[in-house]
Amino acid sequence: MKTRDELSVVCETSSIPTDETYLKIESGFRAIKVEGPLDFALTGILSKLIRPLAAHEISIFALSTYDTDYILVKDVTLERTVELFRADGHQIV
Repeated sequence: MKTRDELSVVCETSSIPTDETYLKIESGFRAIKVEGPLDFALTGILSKLIRPLAAHEISIFALSTYDTDYILVKDVTLERTVELFRADGHQIV
């Protein structure tokens, strides 16, 4: 995503050229795909999913395309995230 002030690129760590200098690289995320496609008019889906994560102080990075949402969490919180999703009635495949 590019704004007037910054450019954010989300990719696998192995795809980052080693000969470049970057201002900040944040690695160690795992992506959870929200099964879709989701109609663009639907609201509150991401909010409902991340509410229990916020309650347990698990930070997320949300990424959305036109019809698919992704929730990225740090490696160290993946297991707990999956537990919380299941406890909230969500199916993890």
